[in-house]
Amino acid sequence: MAEIINLRQARKNKARAEKEARAEQNRISFGRTKAEKKLTKAEQELAKSRLEAHRRDPDETP
Repeated sequence: MAEIINLRQARKNKARAEKEARAEQNRISFGRTKAEKKLTKAEQELAKSRLEAHRRDPDETP
């Protein structure tokens, strides 16, 4: 005997599964922890301050 399937529910379940798979891929691709974001920002600030420290003043003449 064949099992009765509600096609509307089957379509919704398939759409949910595809959406969850897409979300998982996005979490892998774009997701970073707060600590990782903070570390990256600190590294950028350090590089910026080092660059500023080596900058010459335009009004200073040797």
